[in-house]
Amino acid sequence: MGSIQTIQAIGILAVFIISVILMMTKKVPTILALPIMGVVFALIAGVPFMSSNAETYTIAKNVLEAGAMKMSTAIAGLIFGAWFGQILSKVGVTKSIIKKAAELAGDKPLGIAITFFVAASVIFSASSGLGMVILVGTIIIPIMLTAGLSPLVSAMVLLLANAVGVTFNVSNWGVYTDVVKLPVNTVAAYTLIPAIPLIVISLAMIVFYTKKGGRSKRAWAMPIKNEVINNDNKNVRAIAMISPIIPVVLVFAFKLTIVPSIFIGAAIAILLATPKRPIHVLSSALIDGIQDVAGAMGLMIGIGILLNSVMAPQVATIIEPLIKAIIPTSPVAYILIFTVLAPLAIYRGPLNVWGLGSGIAALMISAGMNPIAAMLALRVDSNLQAVCDPTNSHNVWAADFTKTDINEILKKTIGWLLVSVLISMIVASFVVFK
Repeated sequence: MGSIQTIQAIGILAVFIISVILMMTKKVPTILALPIMGVVFALIAGVPFMSSNAETYTIAKNVLEAGAMKMSTAIAGLIFGAWFGQILSKVGVTKSIIKKAAELAGDKPLGIAITFFVAASVIFSASSGLGMVILVGTIIIPIMLTAGLSPLVSAMVLLLANAVGVTFNVSNWGVYTDVVKLPVNTVAAYTLIPAIPLIVISLAMIVFYTKKGGRSKRAWAMPIKNEVINNDNKNVRAIAMISPIIPVVLVFAFKLTIVPSIFIGAAIAILLATPKRPIHVLSSALIDGIQDVAGAMGLMIGIGILLNSVMAPQVATIIEPLIKAIIPTSPVAYILIFTVLAPLAIYRGPLNVWGLGSGIAALMISAGMNPIAAMLALRVDSNLQAVCDPTNSHNVWAADFTKTDINEILKKTIGWLLVSVLISMIVASFVVFK
């Protein structure tokens, strides 16, 4: 690497570190930091802003315009996934699942916590945006608190269920198809590697914290949601409660892609629930769903811009030598790197596919890393991020709603999630280095 390239590499690294600090301290939101970083990276590397030559890679055409469209598959999946989630909510499927879970759990705190964890995981496998987290949380958290569970455990149940649901949520698989260029069927095929250890560790956490000081004797001041659960949508058929898992089954069993699977799932939900005004449900659900994921869509546009920036020939030439030096070439190195560094997935860090990790992953693959290895590492580390990250909007909401310190959630969960990451990475190493 020449002296000019060395200076450019230092400049890019400095911008990277400054951006991380600004995002961690909430001085600059991620939705702005990512596209700004993409443009600055390209400028430092000498990518021209415009060119009369149509073949020249430019900031205007390739980084900004093409980058904004790069995550189109993921954005489409996000929109239709949110639409599907709103349909389930509007026809009463979501509340019916929670009602049934409450009936099955009885009045034992541990039974309630585990049952709501399972039920919420199923719901979040269909839709896991902030709107759905708030909808589910405002129903199940007061019930858990009234049953004697502590605010911390109640928040944990919601966050752990969301993490499990996201793992199986087909609308979220689109981000990996766009970033690592793998077909959705391949992403689906490896889902159990990040999922099973997460489920096992989540159940262990719930049991441990419930039995060890995880109960609260004080009353919950908020009105209980049982009345809402018992009275709303009471005519929803039991068979309609299978609706959330329909898209997942279609992708796994029939190898369908994301959008058709969600369309079929939505149609089945409408047929099974038979709402009085199905057209109104479908149209209003789409509008509400888009509003729910507007922030995530903006984030994906920023990710696309950052991806196209780091894939610019000038930027890639500068960064690839650094990336090649850290690409694991053995199972042990693979396990250690992505386990020890897993906390870098929080605060939109370099192992967060919804942040800087998307660009790092693209560079790793272009430098020779197995795309499946990169995909598995990102998905596994995303489990830690989904539960622990204080910058997650659902973490902020859960902490505020339960009056729990958001950093306490991080401290109480990160050790457990690192164990989950380690187990998944060990299994992944056998798959990648077989």
